[in-house]
Amino acid sequence: MEMSLAQLDNMNAATRQRALRALVAMERAGELPPVPEQPGFNLHAHTFFSYNGAGYSPSHLVWRAHRQGWWALATVDFDVLDSVDETMQASEMVGLRASGGIETRVFAPELHDTETNSPGEPGVMYLIGVGFTQAAPPPAAAPVLADMRTRAQRRNREMIARINAHLAPVSIDLDRDVAPMTPAGNVTERHMLVAYDRAARAHYHSRAALVSFWADRLGLSPAAVEVFLGDAPFPHDAIRSKLMKRGGVGYAQPGPETFPSLPAVADAIVACGAIPTYGFVDGMSAGEARLDALLELMIAQGAGGLTIIPDRNWNIQDPAEKATKLAALHSAIALAERVDLPVLAGTEMNRPGQRELDDFTAPELRPFWPVFQRGAAWLWGHTVLQRLCACGYQSAWARGWLPSRGARNAFFAQVGAACGPNDARLESIMAAAPDGPEAVRAVLGL
Repeated sequence: MEMSLAQLDNMNAATRQRALRALVAMERAGELPPVPEQPGFNLHAHTFFSYNGAGYSPSHLVWRAHRQGWWALATVDFDVLDSVDETMQASEMVGLRASGGIETRVFAPELHDTETNSPGEPGVMYLIGVGFTQAAPPPAAAPVLADMRTRAQRRNREMIARINAHLAPVSIDLDRDVAPMTPAGNVTERHMLVAYDRAARAHYHSRAALVSFWADRLGLSPAAVEVFLGDAPFPHDAIRSKLMKRGGVGYAQPGPETFPSLPAVADAIVACGAIPTYGFVDGMSAGEARLDALLELMIAQGAGGLTIIPDRNWNIQDPAEKATKLAALHSAIALAERVDLPVLAGTEMNRPGQRELDDFTAPELRPFWPVFQRGAAWLWGHTVLQRLCACGYQSAWARGWLPSRGARNAFFAQVGAACGPNDARLESIMAAAPDGPEAVRAVLGL
């Protein structure tokens, strides 16, 4: 079993699939303990197709979610849809509710002077697409998605050139040192950080020399470097802050030409049969302080939901900061409910040590549990109908039969709550769909 688990993160897709099949066979043969029931889900989990803090592939995430008894999983990756097909295939194999997604940065012209969810970058916004059921985009979306991938890697190459000049004699090459860390070469800043840490250790063999190098290049004391520099290469936030974030030597302030536009990417997500969502941070930026206006803009751009990372708003040591951000979370969720935006909760998993599953039993999150449940059911209901017959939330079918967002949300949440993974009624649902939502409800006994 341990060998199969390790192979779930192999860079070769066929090896991962064989490993998952072997694990499923063991489970069906009764060689593994029963799966517990755990009323949780992670609807924003990055995979190793961008960066996962534990190095998990989509197959590994699906297997872990299944073996821990999660109700649902949604994977997401920066700038690419590379993980979607594997997520869907693996989830069908184990019998898990799952969906695919994408996260990227866009430029919103209407917000050119306003900071939203990308710190220190007015006009720049993290946009999340959820509910993808396949990686291959339609012709209307393909050029936008190809541009997103190309722009991301161009930004990485430019950043590496600036950082190499600062860190000389330590340097890295994107193609040689970084791209092999991820299956399809979709490099992120955290991959680059590991590569720089590895290159520094290869150049400076003594601990003292290594610490001295980083202290000099980062403008920190040797004692401060000793605090974070462990014994193995790691994507250190301290190095990222000094080199890659605003004010760092590798950073370049983005503008309107740096990222594709919000309308172009939102339209591409919808063309793929998926749903744009706004990624709420913590309510502290100027844009999020006026969240009603921001969400009104997002709805006009096709947004259908609100994605949150709950830990940012409650799992905070400072009592005053926690109180402020928890109040902002309450306000954001109440507003989302009023404007008919389902709320999706997840942990990201794109940093080592992040939770796999939110603590939904925590007193701070317990009041939101019904909202989170509805959001998970809504996303799964969309995924079922989109995959079956292209009748997802943004489809002409859904908009025609259910023009009200509130009615549409309720329908897809009902379908999601009633329909299990690999449900025996799927063919009947597909046959009933042309006759409208009531016919689908009838198949499900709703």
